[in-house]
Amino acid sequence: MEPQYRWLAELEQTFDALVEESEALIALARHQRPAMWAFNGEASFDWLSRALTDFWYQDGQDGRATRDWVGVVAADETLMAQAQAVNRCKEIFAEQLGRIRKHYPRMIADIKATLPFRHPELHDHLRSGGMARLHLKQCWRHLPLAEAPVARVRLAWYSSGRSIKRLSVAEVAEKLAALDNQAAHIQLQYRQLAGLPDGEMLAQVQRQAPLMRANLFYREPLEDGRERRALNIALPLFVPHDDARLPQLNQPPAQPPEKRSRALRGDSKLESEPFIPSLRVYRYRQ
Repeated sequence: MEPQYRWLAELEQTFDALVEESEALIALARHQRPAMWAFNGEASFDWLSRALTDFWYQDGQDGRATRDWVGVVAADETLMAQAQAVNRCKEIFAEQLGRIRKHYPRMIADIKATLPFRHPELHDHLRSGGMARLHLKQCWRHLPLAEAPVARVRLAWYSSGRSIKRLSVAEVAEKLAALDNQAAHIQLQYRQLAGLPDGEMLAQVQRQAPLMRANLFYREPLEDGRERRALNIALPLFVPHDDARLPQLNQPPAQPPEKRSRALRGDSKLESEPFIPSLRVYRYRQ
């Protein structure tokens, strides 16, 4: 069997396991009826079920965007163990998918369309709601899990994130070439770029969408001495409990702030204004 077909068969098996383990987690939660809280909505087992099986594109959804299901679930040992089993499937799925994407990228579109057919009842139900294609990132993103009982969770919007990619002058020129070369503003940026030394490195900055961050305050310090932990949450946060109660929670604003909540650091390594605005490319401070 050629590698791509063997890898596809392994991915299909992992997707089956992911669906089965997720359904087992939902069934266990329905049986145990743990305390739950949902941000901007009512926590229910239907809400939890939708959150744990939201692997799908909705009609018109931006392929780069994912849907958030922010909430908290108080979980005993068996529920935490099942959530960990779901995450193991997600890890394997991400590894297998990454291997296929690297070596056989043209297979990805077929994977999105064909994997749902392995679960006909689920596929037919979702297709009627305009959700018949897999959203691969929503398949492999992890359930956030706390490693110890938590006394308090403080939730807050984080809207200052950004990713920075280092690019050579030649790489920036190649990206500019993909734009409208006849436009006056592109020609101007070409001339600016031509004035730089070939060996200078530049930075392309991408602002990240606002996300919810949870600060966890443990009931007791961990073995390594840590008393708190911060993590981003897009899916329900599972926290272990010994008394079936949720930790203390705050209610963050319904919408993220329109402006950055923090000023840019004074020692930023990048210049304050983009050098190549069309590509959000900055020079490093000299």
